[in-house]
Amino acid sequence: MKYVYEALNWASSFLKEAGRDENAGELLLRHHLQMERAILLSNLRMVLSDEQIDSFSLDVKKHAEGQPVQYLIGYEEFYGRRFNVNKEVLIPRPETEELVEGILQRASVHFPGNEIVNVVDVGTGSGAIAITLALENPRFNVSAVDIAAESITVAKDNAESLGATVQWLHGDLLAPVTQKIDILVSNPPYIPDWEIETLSPVVKDHEPMRALAGGEDGLDFYRRLINDMKSILNNRALIAFEIGAGQGKDVKILLEQALQKAEVEVVYDINGKDRMVFATL
Repeated sequence: MKYVYEALNWASSFLKEAGRDENAGELLLRHHLQMERAILLSNLRMVLSDEQIDSFSLDVKKHAEGQPVQYLIGYEEFYGRRFNVNKEVLIPRPETEELVEGILQRASVHFPGNEIVNVVDVGTGSGAIAITLALENPRFNVSAVDIAAESITVAKDNAESLGATVQWLHGDLLAPVTQKIDILVSNPPYIPDWEIETLSPVVKDHEPMRALAGGEDGLDFYRRLINDMKSILNNRALIAFEIGAGQGKDVKILLEQALQKAEVEVVYDINGKDRMVFATL
């Protein structure tokens, strides 16, 4: 191969044969050439250097072996912004954009007026949720917690590059939080232990296990959060959890048992799966 179109055709065939997303080749080539999609597609007959071909081919082969494209190119798009990612953080998913949208919509109704709203994001990873909320609503005073210092380093860098103000807290769930909370949001590890082995190697062999495994039934972190948050929530509060498909009923029951005055709703994502649980006090 020497032309762009030849490189794309090779990558597509190679990745398809390996059982990977054949469109990943385009993302990788755009990354190596530092080109927007429209520019790349208008330069299909551009000649590639040997160095460009070698580095591109190497990454295509790495992805075929299971390395996520996002870790190879170093970022993922989330809510219209580019977030740096590496093996220390979970790659942000489109479903989580729906969680953020749900929070923004409910907050505008539940917290009218101009008061500052204290938001805590537990298990922040790349910082995608915390940073997006801070940038989308200037009334939000956002703190974010993670048990891994390595994840907080990534999140801090993202906040700096995107111009967001977030307080970063290192610790286990709500342990480092000292202020009262108006909005508690979390996308915790929720995959049942038995299900881990059934995941795609792209996920289970490369993304951090601490961000995936949620105990025997996947609900360990919800139980702990719900138990710990009762003493720290304000009287008027919003709780927003991302959940695994099929967990909506169980998480709803956990919230209703702990917060008997709460209105709890399970919300389905764009793919028709129960993906979010919101509770309002």
